[in-house]
Amino acid sequence: MSLLMGPSALHGLRVLDLSGEKGAFCGKLLADMGADVVKIEPPGGDQARRTGPFLHDLVHPERSLSFWYNNTSKRGITLNVENRKGRDALSILARTADVVLETFRPGYLKDLSLDYDELRRQNTRLVMTSISSFGQMGPYRDYLSCDLVASALGGQMYVCGDIDTPPLKPYGEQAYLVASIFGAIGTLMALHYRHYSGRGQLVDISMHECLAGVVEHVSVRYFYEGIVARRQGSLHWDNAFRVYPCRDGYILLSLFREWDTLVEWLDSEGMAADLKDEKWRDPELRHKEVEHIIEVLELWTKEHTVGELMEQGQLMHLPWAAVNSIRNLSENSQLLERGFFVEVAHPEQGDSFVYPGAPYKLGRTPWRILRRAPLIGEHNQEIFGGELGFSMAEIGDLVSEGVI
Repeated sequence: MSLLMGPSALHGLRVLDLSGEKGAFCGKLLADMGADVVKIEPPGGDQARRTGPFLHDLVHPERSLSFWYNNTSKRGITLNVENRKGRDALSILARTADVVLETFRPGYLKDLSLDYDELRRQNTRLVMTSISSFGQMGPYRDYLSCDLVASALGGQMYVCGDIDTPPLKPYGEQAYLVASIFGAIGTLMALHYRHYSGRGQLVDISMHECLAGVVEHVSVRYFYEGIVARRQGSLHWDNAFRVYPCRDGYILLSLFREWDTLVEWLDSEGMAADLKDEKWRDPELRHKEVEHIIEVLELWTKEHTVGELMEQGQLMHLPWAAVNSIRNLSENSQLLERGFFVEVAHPEQGDSFVYPGAPYKLGRTPWRILRRAPLIGEHNQEIFGGELGFSMAEIGDLVSEGVI
Protein backbone atom coordinates (compact mmCIF):
# COMPACT_ATOMS: atom_id res chain seq x y z
CA MET A 1 0.00 0.00 0.00
CA SER A 2 1.27 3.50 -0.78
CA LEU A 3 2.10 5.54 2.30
CA LEU A 4 -0.11 8.32 0.99
CA MET A 5 -3.05 5.93 1.08
CA GLY A 6 -2.44 4.78 4.66
CA PRO A 7 -4.65 5.64 7.62
CA SER A 8 -3.99 8.81 9.62
CA ALA A 9 -2.57 8.49 13.13
CA LEU A 10 -5.55 10.21 14.81
CA HIS A 11 -8.30 8.87 12.56
CA GLY A 12 -11.58 8.54 14.46
CA LEU A 13 -10.74 11.21 17.05
CA ARG A 14 -13.15 14.16 17.29
CA VAL A 15 -11.98 17.53 18.61
CA LEU A 16 -14.16 20.57 19.21
CA ASP A 17 -11.88 23.54 18.63
CA LEU A 18 -13.13 26.64 20.44
CA SER A 19 -9.65 28.16 20.54
CA GLY A 20 -8.47 31.58 19.53
CA GLU A 21 -4.94 32.52 18.52
CA LYS A 22 -3.35 30.93 21.61
CA GLY A 23 -4.44 27.43 20.59
CA ALA A 24 -5.27 27.42 16.88
CA PHE A 25 -1.96 25.75 16.00
CA CYS A 26 -2.73 23.00 18.53
CA GLY A 27 -5.93 22.17 16.65
CA LYS A 28 -4.04 22.22 13.35
CA LEU A 29 -1.49 19.69 14.62
CA LEU A 30 -4.28 17.31 15.59
CA ALA A 31 -6.26 17.91 12.40
CA ASP A 32 -3.32 17.37 10.07
CA MET A 33 -2.67 14.05 11.81
CA GLY A 34 -6.19 12.90 10.97
CA ALA A 35 -8.42 14.00 13.86
CA ASP A 36 -11.85 15.38 12.92
CA VAL A 37 -11.29 18.88 14.30
CA VAL A 38 -14.40 21.06 14.21
CA LYS A 39 -13.49 24.74 14.36
CA ILE A 40 -16.26 26.55 16.27
CA GLU A 41 -16.52 30.30 15.66
CA PRO A 42 -19.07 32.92 16.65
CA PRO A 43 -21.52 33.92 13.91
CA GLY A 44 -19.66 36.22 11.56
CA GLY A 45 -16.37 34.44 12.10
CA ASP A 46 -13.39 34.40 14.42
CA GLN A 47 -11.54 37.67 15.05
CA ALA A 48 -8.37 35.89 13.87
CA ARG A 49 -9.77 35.97 10.33
CA ARG A 50 -9.27 39.73 10.40
CA THR A 51 -5.79 39.90 11.94
CA GLY A 52 -2.29 39.04 10.82
CA PRO A 53 -0.95 39.23 7.24
CA PHE A 54 -3.60 39.27 4.54
CA LEU A 55 -3.88 37.92 1.03
CA HIS A 56 -5.54 40.84 -0.73
CA ASP A 57 -7.81 41.15 -3.75
CA LEU A 58 -9.47 37.79 -3.21
CA VAL A 59 -13.08 36.81 -2.84
CA HIS A 60 -12.70 36.75 0.96
CA PRO A 61 -10.28 39.59 1.80
CA GLU A 62 -10.89 39.16 5.55
CA ARG A 63 -9.11 35.81 5.41
CA SER A 64 -5.71 36.25 7.00
CA LEU A 65 -2.79 34.05 6.01
CA SER A 66 -2.22 33.22 9.69
CA PHE A 67 -5.80 31.95 9.92
CA TRP A 68 -5.35 29.88 6.77
CA TYR A 69 -2.17 28.29 8.11
CA ASN A 70 -3.47 27.56 11.62
CA ASN A 71 -6.74 26.00 10.52
CA THR A 72 -5.88 23.54 7.78
CA SER A 73 -7.72 20.19 7.73
CA LYS A 74 -10.45 21.46 10.07
CA ARG A 75 -14.18 21.59 9.44
CA GLY A 76 -15.92 24.78 10.48
CA ILE A 77 -19.21 25.74 12.12
CA THR A 78 -20.56 28.88 13.77
CA LEU A 79 -22.10 28.88 17.23
CA ASN A 80 -22.92 31.59 19.76
CA VAL A 81 -22.18 29.92 23.09
CA GLU A 82 -23.52 32.93 25.01
CA ASN A 83 -26.98 32.08 23.69
CA ARG A 84 -28.90 29.38 25.59
CA LYS A 85 -29.62 27.41 22.43
CA GLY A 86 -25.98 27.75 21.47
CA ARG A 87 -24.91 26.34 24.84
CA ASP A 88 -27.35 23.47 24.43
CA ALA A 89 -25.95 22.71 20.99
CA LEU A 90 -22.37 22.73 22.31
CA SER A 91 -23.37 20.35 25.08
CA ILE A 92 -24.82 17.96 22.51
CA LEU A 93 -21.65 18.22 20.41
CA ALA A 94 -19.47 17.59 23.49
CA ARG A 95 -21.21 14.26 24.06
CA THR A 96 -19.87 13.14 20.66
CA ALA A 97 -16.37 14.52 21.18
CA ASP A 98 -13.12 13.12 22.50
CA VAL A 99 -11.51 16.51 23.09
CA VAL A 100 -12.62 20.08 23.66
CA LEU A 101 -9.89 22.66 23.00
CA GLU A 102 -10.48 26.15 24.39
CA THR A 103 -8.56 29.37 25.10
CA PHE A 104 -11.14 31.51 26.93
CA ARG A 105 -10.21 33.45 30.06
CA PRO A 106 -10.36 31.26 33.19
CA GLY A 107 -13.89 31.12 34.57
CA TYR A 108 -15.63 32.11 31.33
CA LEU A 109 -16.93 28.63 30.50
CA LYS A 110 -17.87 28.01 34.13
CA ASP A 111 -20.09 31.10 34.01
CA LEU A 112 -21.83 29.51 30.99
CA SER A 113 -22.09 26.07 32.65
CA LEU A 114 -19.82 24.71 29.92
CA ASP A 115 -16.67 24.08 31.97
CA TYR A 116 -15.02 20.69 32.24
CA ASP A 117 -16.85 19.66 35.42
CA GLU A 118 -20.17 20.29 33.69
CA LEU A 119 -19.33 18.66 30.36
CA ARG A 120 -17.79 15.53 31.88
CA ARG A 121 -21.07 14.74 33.64
CA GLN A 122 -22.43 13.89 30.21
CA ASN A 123 -19.19 12.48 28.77
CA THR A 124 -16.82 10.96 31.31
CA ARG A 125 -14.28 10.15 28.59
CA LEU A 126 -13.97 13.79 27.53
CA VAL A 127 -10.56 15.48 27.57
CA MET A 128 -10.64 19.27 27.81
CA THR A 129 -7.45 21.15 26.93
CA SER A 130 -7.50 24.71 28.24
CA ILE A 131 -4.74 26.99 26.97
CA SER A 132 -4.72 30.30 28.82
CA SER A 133 -2.28 33.09 29.53
CA PHE A 134 -1.37 32.01 33.06
CA GLY A 135 -3.31 28.82 33.73
CA GLN A 136 -6.51 28.18 35.66
CA MET A 137 -5.09 29.21 39.05
CA GLY A 138 -2.54 31.56 40.62
CA PRO A 139 -2.30 35.32 41.30
CA TYR A 140 -1.93 36.14 37.57
CA ARG A 141 -4.91 34.01 36.54
CA ASP A 142 -7.05 36.97 35.46
CA TYR A 143 -4.26 39.12 34.01
CA LEU A 144 -4.50 40.06 30.35
CA SER A 145 -1.78 38.79 28.06
CA CYS A 146 -0.74 38.17 24.47
CA ASP A 147 2.26 36.69 22.66
CA LEU A 148 4.35 39.79 23.41
CA VAL A 149 3.45 39.84 27.11
CA ALA A 150 4.16 36.12 27.43
CA SER A 151 7.60 36.58 25.87
CA ALA A 152 8.41 39.33 28.39
CA LEU A 153 7.05 37.64 31.52
CA GLY A 154 8.35 34.20 30.55
CA GLY A 155 11.98 35.36 30.50
CA GLN A 156 12.43 34.80 26.78
CA MET A 157 12.65 38.45 25.78
CA TYR A 158 15.27 39.29 28.43
CA VAL A 159 17.94 37.17 26.75
CA CYS A 160 17.17 38.19 23.14
CA GLY A 161 19.00 41.08 21.48
CA ASP A 162 22.39 42.72 21.74
CA ILE A 163 24.11 43.40 25.05
CA ASP A 164 23.90 47.18 24.58
CA THR A 165 20.27 47.30 23.44
CA PRO A 166 16.95 46.75 25.24
CA PRO A 167 15.45 43.23 25.26
CA LEU A 168 14.15 42.07 21.89
CA LYS A 169 11.05 40.02 21.13
CA PRO A 170 11.77 36.88 19.08
CA TYR A 171 10.22 36.86 15.61
CA GLY A 172 6.64 35.68 15.16
CA GLU A 173 4.14 34.45 17.72
CA GLN A 174 6.45 32.00 19.45
CA ALA A 175 4.44 31.99 22.70
CA TYR A 176 1.26 30.92 20.90
CA LEU A 177 3.11 28.25 18.94
CA VAL A 178 4.93 26.82 21.97
CA ALA A 179 1.72 26.78 24.03
CA SER A 180 -0.07 25.01 21.18
CA ILE A 181 2.67 22.39 20.86
CA PHE A 182 2.56 21.68 24.59
CA GLY A 183 -1.23 21.67 24.34
CA ALA A 184 -1.11 18.98 21.65
CA ILE A 185 1.36 16.92 23.69
CA GLY A 186 -0.76 17.27 26.82
CA THR A 187 -3.88 16.28 24.89
CA LEU A 188 -2.25 13.14 23.50
CA MET A 189 -0.96 12.17 26.96
CA ALA A 190 -4.46 12.57 28.40
CA LEU A 191 -5.88 10.44 25.58
CA HIS A 192 -3.26 7.78 26.25
CA TYR A 193 -4.28 7.69 29.91
CA ARG A 194 -7.94 7.44 28.86
CA HIS A 195 -7.07 4.50 26.63
CA TYR A 196 -6.50 2.22 29.63
CA SER A 197 -8.45 4.06 32.36
CA GLY A 198 -11.59 5.00 30.43
CA ARG A 199 -11.56 8.46 32.03
CA GLY A 200 -10.91 11.88 30.55
CA GLN A 201 -9.31 14.81 32.34
CA LEU A 202 -8.63 18.54 32.23
CA VAL A 203 -5.33 19.59 30.64
CA ASP A 204 -4.37 23.01 32.05
CA ILE A 205 -1.81 24.75 29.80
CA SER A 206 -0.25 28.03 30.97
CA MET A 207 1.35 30.04 28.17
CA HIS A 208 3.49 31.74 30.84
CA GLU A 209 4.85 28.41 32.04
CA CYS A 210 5.40 27.21 28.48
CA LEU A 211 7.75 30.14 27.82
CA ALA A 212 9.47 29.77 31.20
CA GLY A 213 10.03 26.10 30.37
CA VAL A 214 11.80 26.61 27.03
CA VAL A 215 14.44 29.20 27.92
CA GLU A 216 16.84 26.23 27.86
CA HIS A 217 20.17 26.91 29.59
CA VAL A 218 18.98 30.21 31.09
CA SER A 219 17.16 28.74 34.08
CA VAL A 220 19.50 25.75 34.44
CA ARG A 221 22.57 27.98 34.69
CA TYR A 222 20.83 30.25 37.19
CA PHE A 223 19.70 27.48 39.53
CA TYR A 224 22.95 25.55 39.22
CA GLU A 225 25.57 28.32 39.01
CA GLY A 226 23.71 31.47 40.05
CA ILE A 227 24.48 33.07 36.66
CA VAL A 228 21.95 35.50 35.18
CA ALA A 229 22.13 35.04 31.39
CA ARG A 230 22.76 38.20 29.40
CA ARG A 231 21.91 39.30 25.91
CA GLN A 232 24.76 38.83 23.46
CA GLY A 233 23.28 39.13 20.00
CA SER A 234 24.10 36.30 17.62
CA LEU A 235 26.92 35.02 19.85
CA HIS A 236 25.88 31.73 21.45
CA TRP A 237 25.66 31.72 25.24
CA ASP A 238 28.86 29.64 25.61
CA ASN A 239 30.68 31.52 22.81
CA ALA A 240 30.64 28.37 20.67
CA PHE A 241 28.82 29.88 17.66
CA ARG A 242 28.23 33.26 16.08
CA VAL A 243 26.64 34.65 12.92
CA TYR A 244 29.05 36.38 10.51
CA PRO A 245 28.50 38.49 7.38
CA CYS A 246 29.62 37.13 4.01
CA ARG A 247 29.74 38.66 0.54
CA ASP A 248 26.19 37.49 -0.18
CA GLY A 249 24.51 36.89 3.16
CA TYR A 250 25.19 35.48 6.61
CA ILE A 251 26.65 32.25 7.98
CA LEU A 252 26.66 30.58 11.39
CA LEU A 253 30.17 29.45 12.34
CA SER A 254 31.60 27.50 15.26
CA LEU A 255 34.39 29.55 16.85
CA PHE A 256 36.54 26.98 18.61
CA ARG A 257 35.80 23.57 17.15
CA GLU A 258 38.77 22.12 15.21
CA TRP A 259 40.72 25.25 16.16
CA ASP A 260 44.02 24.25 14.55
CA THR A 261 42.32 23.37 11.26
CA LEU A 262 40.45 26.66 11.23
CA VAL A 263 43.61 28.69 11.84
CA GLU A 264 45.45 26.78 9.10
CA TRP A 265 42.61 27.60 6.70
CA LEU A 266 42.77 31.31 7.53
CA ASP A 267 46.57 31.26 7.30
CA SER A 268 46.46 29.66 3.84
CA GLU A 269 44.63 32.78 2.70
CA GLY A 270 46.87 35.15 4.63
CA MET A 271 44.08 36.16 7.03
CA ALA A 272 44.99 34.43 10.30
CA ALA A 273 46.43 37.65 11.79
CA ASP A 274 47.93 36.75 15.19
CA LEU A 275 45.78 33.64 15.73
CA LYS A 276 48.79 31.47 14.82
CA ASP A 277 50.45 32.49 18.10
CA GLU A 278 50.81 29.59 20.51
CA LYS A 279 48.89 31.45 23.22
CA TRP A 280 45.61 31.06 21.28
CA ARG A 281 45.77 27.29 21.70
CA ASP A 282 44.63 27.89 25.30
CA PRO A 283 40.80 27.40 25.37
CA GLU A 284 40.41 29.67 28.40
CA LEU A 285 42.17 32.53 26.66
CA ARG A 286 40.06 32.06 23.53
CA HIS A 287 36.87 32.36 25.59
CA LYS A 288 38.22 35.37 27.47
CA GLU A 289 39.36 37.18 24.32
CA VAL A 290 36.53 36.03 22.07
CA GLU A 291 35.90 39.54 20.72
CA HIS A 292 39.35 39.62 19.09
CA ILE A 293 38.75 36.25 17.44
CA ILE A 294 35.40 37.51 16.17
CA GLU A 295 37.08 40.54 14.58
CA VAL A 296 39.59 38.36 12.74
CA LEU A 297 36.97 35.87 11.54
CA GLU A 298 34.63 38.60 10.38
CA LEU A 299 37.28 40.10 8.10
CA TRP A 300 37.77 36.63 6.63
CA THR A 301 34.09 35.72 6.12
CA LYS A 302 33.45 38.98 4.28
CA GLU A 303 35.82 37.74 1.57
CA HIS A 304 33.74 34.61 0.91
CA THR A 305 30.25 33.63 -0.16
CA VAL A 306 27.96 31.74 2.16
CA GLY A 307 27.97 28.70 -0.13
CA GLU A 308 31.76 28.50 -0.23
CA LEU A 309 32.14 28.51 3.54
CA MET A 310 29.23 26.20 4.28
CA GLU A 311 30.25 23.57 1.73
CA GLN A 312 33.91 23.54 2.74
CA GLY A 313 33.05 23.67 6.45
CA GLN A 314 30.74 20.69 6.19
CA LEU A 315 33.40 18.75 4.26
CA MET A 316 35.70 19.40 7.22
CA HIS A 317 32.97 18.17 9.63
CA LEU A 318 32.32 21.64 11.00
CA PRO A 319 28.67 22.41 11.90
CA TRP A 320 28.45 25.54 9.77
CA ALA A 321 25.22 26.72 8.21
CA ALA A 322 23.83 29.40 5.97
CA VAL A 323 21.39 31.80 7.62
CA ASN A 324 18.58 31.26 5.15
CA SER A 325 16.04 33.82 4.07
CA ILE A 326 12.57 32.50 3.33
CA ARG A 327 13.45 32.56 -0.39
CA ASN A 328 16.48 30.36 0.27
CA LEU A 329 14.38 28.11 2.49
CA SER A 330 11.71 27.63 -0.17
CA GLU A 331 14.38 26.54 -2.64
CA ASN A 332 16.33 24.34 -0.21
CA SER A 333 17.18 21.03 -1.88
CA GLN A 334 16.89 19.06 1.37
CA LEU A 335 13.35 20.28 2.06
CA LEU A 336 12.32 19.80 -1.56
CA GLU A 337 13.69 16.25 -1.69
CA ARG A 338 11.72 15.31 1.43
CA GLY A 339 8.53 16.93 0.10
CA PHE A 340 8.26 19.36 3.00
CA PHE A 341 6.29 22.01 1.12
CA VAL A 342 2.82 21.00 -0.04
CA GLU A 343 0.16 22.56 -2.24
CA VAL A 344 -3.29 23.06 -0.77
CA ALA A 345 -6.24 23.68 -3.08
CA HIS A 346 -8.49 26.71 -2.48
CA PRO A 347 -11.39 26.02 -4.88
CA GLU A 348 -13.17 29.27 -4.06
CA GLN A 349 -10.05 31.13 -5.23
CA GLY A 350 -9.61 28.92 -8.29
CA ASP A 351 -6.03 28.32 -7.21
CA SER A 352 -3.78 26.44 -4.81
CA PHE A 353 -1.16 27.77 -2.40
CA VAL A 354 2.04 26.33 -0.96
CA TYR A 355 2.11 25.56 2.77
CA PRO A 356 4.87 24.33 5.10
CA GLY A 357 4.43 20.65 5.87
CA ALA A 358 5.17 18.50 8.91
CA PRO A 359 8.62 18.17 10.52
CA TYR A 360 8.10 14.43 11.02
CA LYS A 361 7.32 11.42 8.89
CA LEU A 362 5.38 8.41 10.14
CA GLY A 363 5.87 5.29 8.07
CA ARG A 364 2.41 3.77 8.60
CA THR A 365 0.21 6.74 9.51
CA PRO A 366 1.27 9.63 7.29
CA TRP A 367 0.58 13.28 7.97
CA ARG A 368 -1.38 15.21 5.37
CA ILE A 369 -3.29 18.46 5.02
CA LEU A 370 -6.80 17.29 4.20
CA ARG A 371 -8.26 20.65 3.19
CA ARG A 372 -7.73 24.39 3.40
CA ALA A 373 -9.10 26.31 6.39
CA PRO A 374 -12.91 26.32 6.49
CA LEU A 375 -15.02 29.23 5.32
CA ILE A 376 -17.27 30.83 7.94
CA GLY A 377 -19.91 28.26 8.87
CA GLU A 378 -18.95 26.08 5.92
CA HIS A 379 -19.97 22.84 7.62
CA ASN A 380 -23.00 24.04 9.58
CA GLN A 381 -25.47 21.99 7.53
CA GLU A 382 -23.18 18.94 7.46
CA ILE A 383 -22.73 18.84 11.24
CA PHE A 384 -25.95 20.29 12.66
CA GLY A 385 -28.16 18.65 10.07
CA GLY A 386 -26.34 15.54 8.93
CA GLU A 387 -24.69 14.53 12.23
CA LEU A 388 -26.81 16.01 15.01
CA GLY A 389 -30.12 15.52 13.22
CA PHE A 390 -31.38 19.11 13.28
CA SER A 391 -34.12 19.72 10.72
CA MET A 392 -33.88 22.43 8.07
CA ALA A 393 -36.50 24.42 10.00
CA GLU A 394 -34.53 24.12 13.25
CA ILE A 395 -31.34 25.22 11.51
CA GLY A 396 -33.21 28.15 9.97
CA ASP A 397 -34.43 29.20 13.41
CA LEU A 398 -30.88 29.03 14.79
CA VAL A 399 -29.68 31.28 11.96
CA SER A 400 -32.48 33.82 12.41
CA GLU A 401 -31.88 33.95 16.17
CA GLY A 402 -28.15 34.55 15.74
CA VAL A 403 -27.18 31.21 17.31
CA ILE A 404 -25.22 30.00 14.27
